[in-house]
Amino acid sequence: MATIVLGVQWGDEGKGKLCDVLSSEVQICARATGGRNCGHTVVIEGTSYDFHMLPSGLLHPSTTNLIGPGVVLHVPTFFSELATIEAKGVQNAQQRLKVSTRCALNLDLHAAADRLREGQLGKNNIGTTGKGIGPAYSSKAERSTVILADLLDDDEFGDRIRAMERDYKLRYGGDLGGYDVEAEIMELENFREKIRPFAVDDVEFLEEAQEQGKKILIEGAQSALLDITYGTWPYVTSSSTTFGGVMAGLTLNYRKVDSVIGVLKAYTTRVGSGPFPTEDFGEVATKLQEIGREFGVTTGRRRRCGWLDLVSCKYSHYVNHYDSLNLTKLDILDTFEEIKVGVAYKHPDTGEVIKGFPASAKLLSRVEVVYKTLKGWNTKTTGIKKFSNLPKEAQDYITFIENFLGVKVKWIGCGPNRDDIATR
Repeated sequence: MATIVLGVQWGDEGKGKLCDVLSSEVQICARATGGRNCGHTVVIEGTSYDFHMLPSGLLHPSTTNLIGPGVVLHVPTFFSELATIEAKGVQNAQQRLKVSTRCALNLDLHAAADRLREGQLGKNNIGTTGKGIGPAYSSKAERSTVILADLLDDDEFGDRIRAMERDYKLRYGGDLGGYDVEAEIMELENFREKIRPFAVDDVEFLEEAQEQGKKILIEGAQSALLDITYGTWPYVTSSSTTFGGVMAGLTLNYRKVDSVIGVLKAYTTRVGSGPFPTEDFGEVATKLQEIGREFGVTTGRRRRCGWLDLVSCKYSHYVNHYDSLNLTKLDILDTFEEIKVGVAYKHPDTGEVIKGFPASAKLLSRVEVVYKTLKGWNTKTTGIKKFSNLPKEAQDYITFIENFLGVKVKWIGCGPNRDDIATR
């Protein structure tokens, strides 16, 4: 009854496209974690739809969409993004969008604190999106923040925000980069009645849906290697991006989860700071960036690029236990004579193969990668709809990935458009 789509690598794998395809087959599409730091893009007949705060299932007129309580909600982005997709012709979006009253708010105050913190770290910064996601989750853990229910039903919610502002001033000093607490409180007060029709008790909503046997799709945010616990600490996001995070961020009946799908790119990219064992600094990276248009949907930053790292992908599988995979952007490799794949790490001091995926960012940044070189296919794959129609070398590449990870690749992305997916 429930299908969960998760990222295998460091995000930006193309989860939004698969979620868009699968949303046509479900009644509910839900977000469980993250916030406006996410960036999912779907291209339909030449029109690009970018989703940060909202579930991408809104593109399907019969799908109801839920922002679950594990998400940190930036209210202005909620409405600006809704207005943008409506202006592009998305029908009945307001009637099909729900948000949990248990969502903690992601405030502009959090974004101001985020930027100040990154500035203090200097060259050791995490490379966050600057959207205040970390401070928003920290405030939730400290029990000092405001949840949507407070905004709707507590006239004194502003006092909590004022208290947080005083605390941040003690931490960072100054005027918090020009942040105006009274202006934010007033803005939220103006949004109060506007957002009320969207607010739901997510527990009751999902329980009723599950009792009725409705099909549910969970649109994962970020990816396993950015998870707060299992990611490349400390260069991670501030929420749990794994299967476990989904189960904490939505009240799904685990007995009714039919499938966990992992989405991985045919090569590897990363945005922000942190270790990246297969990162390339030469012609390969430039070619991947330019052909793959590797620029962040949320930040516009140029993504770091390198060969596919199957060591990290296997670790990701051990964390999430994928039932099947969606391999994306295969077509970006169409013009490579040879394609390398990372298959093992060696310890930089002993030369011995490391078992597993190091928890130490310092060690991970120093490992020696063992590569397997595969032959490229040097022919266009864009628009191919069946695995059997792919060039033999492309089929071999996919089979190699499957055999290494022990998981079948069910969907293959062969182009940027909505229907550019080969199936098996």
